[in-house]
Amino acid sequence: MSEQKAKIGIVTASDRASQGVYDDLSGKAIIDTMNDYLTSPWEPVYRCIEDDQKTIEDTLKDLVDNQGCCLVVTTGGTGPAKRDVTPEATEAVCDRMMPGFGELMRAESLKFVPTAILSRQTAGLRGSSLIVNLPGKPKSIRECLDAVFPAIPYCIDLMEGPFMVTNEEVIKAFRPKKK
Repeated sequence: MSEQKAKIGIVTASDRASQGVYDDLSGKAIIDTMNDYLTSPWEPVYRCIEDDQKTIEDTLKDLVDNQGCCLVVTTGGTGPAKRDVTPEATEAVCDRMMPGFGELMRAESLKFVPTAILSRQTAGLRGSSLIVNLPGKPKSIRECLDAVFPAIPYCIDLMEGPFMVTNEEVIKAFRPKKK
């Protein structure tokens, strides 16, 4: 277990937000949520990029391989529209997939909207990093992170990343008890 600051990549895949047509509220929602969740030091490495598979792949690789992010959280590009290619980009750059994340996020979102079944969020591992795809709406981002984040610090532990401490009044990380 290392004591270094966790670097967390935050990627918004949106043609319009990347062109400045509107503010990136989704990326800000992820940063705000991480600030609420984490009491241990962390540093956001933020990118707002177009919905293009090669651009997304290159960004994910850079954040993990060059920037040293132990966790990369994406928003946008998970629906059925032709430009929604974030899951494909994630699968292309990951060594192993973590399908439980997408399954749980869809199950959680279905409690709020019947269209959650259209979402294609996924997660995977690249090297010693976890990449998690979230939906694009800030409310849905928080709902999905509330569901999956309790497992994320332990996943990072298992990959020998930085030890993440959560604000247990907001969210409690699950770690198995040591015998």
